[in-house]
Order: sequence, then C-alpha cells, then structure tokens
Amino acid sequence: MSEQLAITTFDAESGFSLISKKVLYKGFFQLDEYTFKHKLFKGGWSGEVRREVFERGHAVVVLPYDPIRDEIVLIEQIRVPALVTTKSIWLLELVAGMIEPGELPEQVAERELAEEAGLSLLGLTPINSYLVSPGGTTERFHLFWGQVDTSKAVGIHGLEDENEDIRVHVVSREQAYEWVNNGRIDNASTVLGIQWLMLNYQQIRNSLQLV
Repeated sequence: MSEQLAITTFDAESGFSLISKKVLYKGFFQLDEYTFKHKLFKGGWSGEVRREVFERGHAVVVLPYDPIRDEIVLIEQIRVPALVTTKSIWLLELVAGMIEPGELPEQVAERELAEEAGLSLLGLTPINSYLVSPGGTTERFHLFWGQVDTSKAVGIHGLEDENEDIRVHVVSREQAYEWVNNGRIDNASTVLGIQWLMLNYQQIRNSLQLV
C-alpha cells in the first residue's frame, strides 16, 4: 500500500490578506485590481502582490440531450475572440447564459434553452460547477444536462436586442464526440459536457429503462 501524501492547504481567512480592491474599468465587463498578501508554502508571508481580475459574473451551461434518440443539440454562433487562435469564429457550443441578479441557475437553464434553441426542458440534472480560469477571472460555470426532445430542435434563434444569431444543430452523441476528438469542437464547456456524456450516457439511458 503506497504512503499517502499529506497536503497542507491554506484558507482565505487565515492565509490571505486583502489590502485593497479597485475598479480599473467598467463597461459590458469589469476589470478589478486586487492588492494582497498571502502565506507562503516555505513559511512566512509574501510581499504585496497586485493582480488584475476580469469580472463578468457567473454562467450556466446546459447539455441538451435526448436519451431516447441518443442525440445532442448544439448551437452555432459567432465568437469574435476566437479569431486569435482559430480559422472559423462560428463555434459549435452547448446552450449557455449569464446568471442575472436574483436568478437561480436552474431558472437560467430553462430561459436560455428556450431563447437559444427554442426548446423546453423535460428534465434538468446538475453535473458540476467549476471555475473557468481562476488565474484571471472569478467566473464560475454551473453545468447541467437537460433532457429534451430533439425532434423539436430546428431553426434560427437568439434575441435581436442582444444581436444574437444562433443556428441549431442536432447531432448524434457519437458525432459530437468525434468533433471533440478532431478539434472541430474546441471550447472548454462544450468539450467538458460531451466528454461527461460519453462517460455517463449509458447510466442515463438505463435509468430511463432504454435499451
């Protein structure tokens, strides 16, 4: 039996001291500057550290899956920041949206599925929640899988007042996974959701007594 490695962790109350926080920019997004000190693994405390932190709130991601047809709904829309590293800036994604003040993640899931894909939820199950990029942003994603009827997924959707232009695609689970493997799907939340489904689809189908 291998010896377990003891890991010592600090908590924010005893290992972190926030000296100041100020807003550097506030528009559609917000950029804050944190000045702080923290405990060091070698003992003692650091000097003053400054970090810029990107603030945009938190979001919900929904994996729309039809376990009867074994199909996934993907949406396609333009993502200009992808221009820096990809040839096409029209990305295949899962349904997603920002959590507004006072909203529960489950409410956002239902709203965004209707707005972006024209679908109603037949069931909603949480998968996990995770920090998107904690080295630079506070944003946390809440990931769900939502049971849908893919036969009703069709057309162009999105809110005109938000300049959304969203096309719906219905693909098999295997096709979606192939696109993850060959790099056609390369945004983190969609990759994570499809990989999770590949590990869990049989359990989902068994729970619904599907062969």
